[in-house]
Amino acid sequence: MSHTYTYPRPALTVDAVVFRERNDSRELLLIRRGQPPFEGAWALPGGFVDMDETLDEAVHRELKEETAIQQLKLEQLHTFGALDRDPRGRTVSVVYWGWLNENQYAVAGDDASEAQWFSIAKLPHLAFDHQEVIAMAINRWNQNLNKT
Repeated sequence: MSHTYTYPRPALTVDAVVFRERNDSRELLLIRRGQPPFEGAWALPGGFVDMDETLDEAVHRELKEETAIQQLKLEQLHTFGALDRDPRGRTVSVVYWGWLNENQYAVAGDDASEAQWFSIAKLPHLAFDHQEVIAMAINRWNQNLNKT
């Protein structure tokens, strides 16, 4: 089905913030981008939503394609829509987050050249607005820990 619109439409993406605790350290899963923009930079796993899938399906597909991690319970964290967040054009991202309790390895695939766990205390420079996204997720995680 093709569409013709009078007004431009933003692109829709999903991103996954995946944490784990290992050896008394809190870690975050990142991928190294294998394609422009930000080729070679570290980023959250994610990508564009296909026309025939839900947001939940899209985030699970992207996580599996880029890291081989699947069957992880994810929930929506926040929607990010700053005007300049993606140099390719107007892009809105629905961000999900989840936690792994086991020492699960990630294997890069699709357009990710690497997948790696990083201590949240020592994160590399990140593509897009992912530093802001991760800061929000860490802050929310800390708030949840303080409630228990």
